[in-house]
Amino acid sequence: MSLFLIALAAIFSVINPLGTVPIFVSLTKEKSKKEINKIAFSTAINVFVILIISFFLGKFILVFFGISLSSLKIAGGLIITSSGFALLTGKFSQHKGMSEKVKSDVMEQDDVSLTPLAIPMLAGPGTISLLITYHQEYTQVLERGILTGAILLISVLIYFILRSSQLIVKALGSSGINALSRIIGFIVIAIGVEYILSTVILILK
Repeated sequence: MSLFLIALAAIFSVINPLGTVPIFVSLTKEKSKKEINKIAFSTAINVFVILIISFFLGKFILVFFGISLSSLKIAGGLIITSSGFALLTGKFSQHKGMSEKVKSDVMEQDDVSLTPLAIPMLAGPGTISLLITYHQEYTQVLERGILTGAILLISVLIYFILRSSQLIVKALGSSGINALSRIIGFIVIAIGVEYILSTVILILK
């Protein structure tokens, strides 16, 4: 249970679906409720598939490129930390590459569930590196089953959060979402720093 809760909190914080809510609303403002629900469902499915592939097959990327786990943890820690700073400073969209020009181009797409919502807004490099690290650190079948369950639950949460995005914006407003994102950003920074420090200490030992 402790592994499940730790993984759930870490992955959810790094993904930060609440930070994606304003972007989701802007991309779906001309859609019907049925279309919004469909996009939210497709996005959640895409995120689940991407995270599962990253979790179970990411180790082959390490082997192919000759990357050690320590290098991956440090690089992933840097990415996660930079994401946390982007949340803390209110530059989450820019950090994910969602400039105004990109937004205007995306508005012309028929389907936004895969890009930019699933990649890179939700399942970004920070999350992928985190899952590859988990797969290397937790090798027992039960542990990997627990982590798979955490990924599944996060995908379900993403679906309900995106589906309720308009209600969330009305209830919290832009200021409320920004405040939550800043709090989550602080947690994300701590996760990234912890990954870097623990790896450096391990190397020194």
